Amino acid sequence: MPRQANRFGGGANTNINGLHFEQTTSLNAALLNAGFSIDNNFDVYDKNGFIGYSINQDKFSTIFLRQRGVDDRAINSKRWNPDEAFINERNKTVYIIEKKFQHTSGSVDEKLATFPFKIREYKRLLDLIGYDLVYMYLLSSDWFDAPKYQDYFDYMDELGCPHYFDNLPLSAIGL
Repeated sequence: MPRQANRFGGGANTNINGLHFEQTTSLNAALLNAGFSIDNNFDVYDKNGFIGYSINQDKFSTIFLRQRGVDDRAINSKRWNPDEAFINERNKTVYIIEKKFQHTSGSVDEKLATFPFKIREYKRLLDLIGYDLVYMYLLSSDWFDAPKYQDYFDYMDELGCPHYFDNLPLSAIGL
């Protein structure tokens, strides 16, 4: 996924800079660059046909869950809107991709440890329709690829939460 890192931020600019990182690490762009085609902004195809869906934010609920009869608002206390998700219909797995950008000390790094709860809540939704879940992080290397985060990475590894820096290999989403 191509990226032009925002080198400024923190504090009041955290959301702006985080949004910039999210926008410059596009799953759709990576899929198109790898030769896949995308119809209707989310249906993904390879040379053999339909593979799945590349969706983000509220489309996870409106396009994926609700069309399968799952009312996420009735099951979870909060609607979960992943930064991006790939629903691989060939292996019936939903890959949730959460993107984190940080340039100065702040709360984003603390959020890295919250994935077990999020996995629990996503599984409550996906178990109803027979899909497996892989929850992962795509992190900005400028901040997170540092020894001070090794305990976070060890925790992620112990609990099966993959993490990547700047680029997500398509093999991470079953392609």
